[in-house]
Amino acid sequence: MQPQTARPLEDIHSDRHTSKKDSNELKRSLKSRHLTMISLGGTIGTGLFLASGGAIHSAGPGGAIISYLVIGLMVYFLMQSLAEMGAYMPVAGSFSTYATKFVDPSLGFALGWNYWYNWAITIAAELAAVTMIMKFWFPTTPSIVWSAIFLVIMFLLNYLSVKGFGEAEYWFSLVKVVTVIIFVVTGSLMIFGIMGDHAIGFSNFTIGDAPFHGGFMSMLGIFMAAGFSFQGTELLGVAAGETDDPSKSIPKAVKSVFWRILLFYVLAILVIGLLIPYTNGNLANGDVTVSPFTLVFQKAGIAFAASVMNAVILTAVLSAGNSGMYASTRMLWDLARQGKAPKFLGKLNKNGVPVNALIVTTLVGTLAFLASLFGDGTVYVWLLNASGMSGFIAWLGIAICHYRFRKAYVAQGKDIDLLPYKSRFFPFGPIFAFAVCAFVVLGQNYSAFMGDHIDWNGVLVSYIGLPLFLLLWLGYKFTKKTKVIPLEKCNLEV
Repeated sequence: MQPQTARPLEDIHSDRHTSKKDSNELKRSLKSRHLTMISLGGTIGTGLFLASGGAIHSAGPGGAIISYLVIGLMVYFLMQSLAEMGAYMPVAGSFSTYATKFVDPSLGFALGWNYWYNWAITIAAELAAVTMIMKFWFPTTPSIVWSAIFLVIMFLLNYLSVKGFGEAEYWFSLVKVVTVIIFVVTGSLMIFGIMGDHAIGFSNFTIGDAPFHGGFMSMLGIFMAAGFSFQGTELLGVAAGETDDPSKSIPKAVKSVFWRILLFYVLAILVIGLLIPYTNGNLANGDVTVSPFTLVFQKAGIAFAASVMNAVILTAVLSAGNSGMYASTRMLWDLARQGKAPKFLGKLNKNGVPVNALIVTTLVGTLAFLASLFGDGTVYVWLLNASGMSGFIAWLGIAICHYRFRKAYVAQGKDIDLLPYKSRFFPFGPIFAFAVCAFVVLGQNYSAFMGDHIDWNGVLVSYIGLPLFLLLWLGYKFTKKTKVIPLEKCNLEV
C-alpha cells in the first residue's frame, strides 16, 4: 500500500471556515494563551489548596510527593496521547468522537454520556462548595442565594461566547498560578531562614516515621486521591474544537504540562511538608481556615491569610464550575450531532454556543445540587460518587483511543512524520496510562474488601459509576449491534 500524503492542517481549517462559515459549526475563538491556561487551570484547584494537607497527614510528605509524581507522570502521558489526536483531528467531542471513529461507536456513546454526566454533577458539587466558602464572610446569608448567584455567573460566561469562557478561565487560572508561585517562593524563604525567626530546614522530615508515614497502604490511599486532583486536564481535548490554530496551540499547551505538575504540586507539597509536621491535625481538616496554604502564610506573618486563601479557593471553585459547564455542554452538543442525543441539543446560537445543550446541562446540575439540600442528601452523595469514577473512565478511554489511532494510522499506510504532533512515548505512554488508570478504578475502595466481611455498602457507593458506564456501553452495543472497527477501516478523515 502506497503511503498517503496528508493535507496540511491549515488548509483543512481554511476549507472549514470558507465552506461552512454559515453552517452549524463552533467558532474557533480560543487563542493559544487561553488553551495554555485552560490546561494549566485544570490541574490547580481544591485538590492542591485543601486536599494536599490531608495527603501529607496520611502518608507523610515523602509518600504524598511520590503518589502525586506517579499520577502526574500518568497524566503527562495521557496529555501526549490527547495532543497527538487533538492536533490531527480537533473536535469538541474529543475522545467520544475518537472512540466512535477508532474503536467502536458504542464506546464513543458511553464515553460521551459518561463525561457529560461527570461534569454536570461536578457543577452541582461546585455550587455546594460555594455556599461553604461564602459563609466564611457572610455566615447568616442563606446558602441558596450564593449558589443562585454563582450559577448565573457561570451560565452567562458560557452563554455569551466561547471567547467569554476562555477569558474567564484565563484570569481564574492566572490567580491560581500566581498564588502557588508566591506560596513556593515564600515557603522557600522561610525554610532557609530568610523570612521568619530561624531556618527550619529538614527537621520536619525526621519527626516520627516521616517522610513515609503509614507505609505502602497509606501511599495507596493517597494514590487514589491524587488522581482526582488532576482531573480536568483532559479539557484540552474538548477545547481543541474551538481553538483557532490547534495544530500549534495544542502541542504548545501540552509540552509544559509535566513541568507545571512538577512545579505546582511537588514543590508545593515539599514546602508544606518541610514547614508543617505531618502530625499537625489541622492538615487533615478540609476547612479553608486551616488550609495548608493558610497555615504557611500565617506562619510567614501575612495578615488576613485565611481571607486571601478563601478568595483564591473561591476562584478555583468558580474555575472548576465554569470549565465543567463548558466541557459537558460541548460533549452533549457533539453527541447530538452524532445522533446519540436528542437532535434539538445540537443547535448553536449566533455566537456559536450550543445554547440548548447549555440549558439542559445547567438544569441537571441545578437539580443535582437541590438534591443535596433535601433530606439527608443521600441521593446527592450517590450521584457524586458515581461521578467520581467517571473522570478515570474518560482517561481509560483516551489511552485506548490513542493506541488504536496510531495503529490504524500505520495500518492505512500513512506517514507518522506527517502528524502535526507526535507523541514521543508510543506505545509505552498509552499502555502505562491505561494500567495506572485501571489500577485506580479497581482500587477505589480496596479497604472494603480487606475486613472479615466485605463492606457491600462501601463497595456500592464507591463503584456505582462502573456498572452505569458498562450499562451505557453494552446497552448501545446490543441495541445498535455495533462492532469493533478493523484498523484498516477506522475513519481517519479530519
